[in-house]
Amino acid sequence: MTNRISTLLIITVLFFLYSCNDAPVTPKPRAYPRIDFPEKKYETFVHDECPYAFEIPTYAHVEKDSFFFGEKAPNDCWINVMFPGLNGQLYCSYYPVDNQEQLLDLIIDGYKVASKHTIKADYIDEFIIERDNDVYGMAFEIEGPAASGFQFFLTDSLQHYFKASLYLNAKVVPDSIAPIIDFLKTDVYRMIETFEWQ
Repeated sequence: MTNRISTLLIITVLFFLYSCNDAPVTPKPRAYPRIDFPEKKYETFVHDECPYAFEIPTYAHVEKDSFFFGEKAPNDCWINVMFPGLNGQLYCSYYPVDNQEQLLDLIIDGYKVASKHTIKADYIDEFIIERDNDVYGMAFEIEGPAASGFQFFLTDSLQHYFKASLYLNAKVVPDSIAPIIDFLKTDVYRMIETFEWQ
């Protein structure tokens, strides 16, 4: 019995002596989970009942947006571009325009929705969109811990208005979601570049 106690005591003392070395403590660098991004390939999305077409990545799919704040969407051209492998979605809404006053209200609303993110955002970059095929609008790159990382609206200045907002289903930690937002921004810009009124 005393042999067991003395052996246990010696092992305990050796353990403490071994663990009390003067090796410097080096903090580990910050690390984030590795994300395997899919290959960039695109296909044209056309909805027979809607007056627009654009390219989306092959790893995304489109769902009809059925509800708008718990109520039925105003028309069948409201869609969500889903990025299931990246846990994100681009909410897209379309409004037919009857007159210039309605168009101005929709454009002002596009600015208001983007500016609501200034409470959390570090900054918002605005980019004018002006293409030869009657596609005009604004894009908003939102940096920082805001809920949406990118928004834009497009119009032909006469009959159509299209608005989209990019969201991730994740806690907004800017450093950890930045690679995903940057990856998806490329897809959204491709959508804008290939956007056409039908």
